[in-house]
Amino acid sequence: QVVLAESGGGLVQAGGSLRLSCAASGRTISNYAMAWFRQAPGKEREFVAAISWIINTDYAGSVKGRFTISRDNAKNTVYLQMNNLKSEDTAVYYCAGDVTGLGLISRRIVDYGNWGQGTQVTVSS
Repeated sequence: QVVLAESGGGLVQAGGSLRLSCAASGRTISNYAMAWFRQAPGKEREFVAAISWIINTDYAGSVKGRFTISRDNAKNTVYLQMNNLKSEDTAVYYCAGDVTGLGLISRRIVDYGNWGQGTQVTVSS
């Protein structure tokens, strides 16, 4: 059973940057697709970015060109670099690992499990 722990959230002004980390323990994640989702108050959890085991990536349209997902298999960690942050990026950010066993990227919440506890990102305008 893998345990995921997010970190790196905080308060930042609009236009600023943050890098989120998702550290995995319990087993290697190198063969699994990993994803970031976010949930703003009163809204459903939504897809942000995903990375496959062969480093294909996918991004939600609202963050494409501003966010970059990456992974360091040696550190068993996934990252989300967030640049040019906007107030609408304010949310709790969660990482998750794919449970399909295919290692392929997906935007579907049901394809992911082992959710972390989340890290708060607040962007002030």
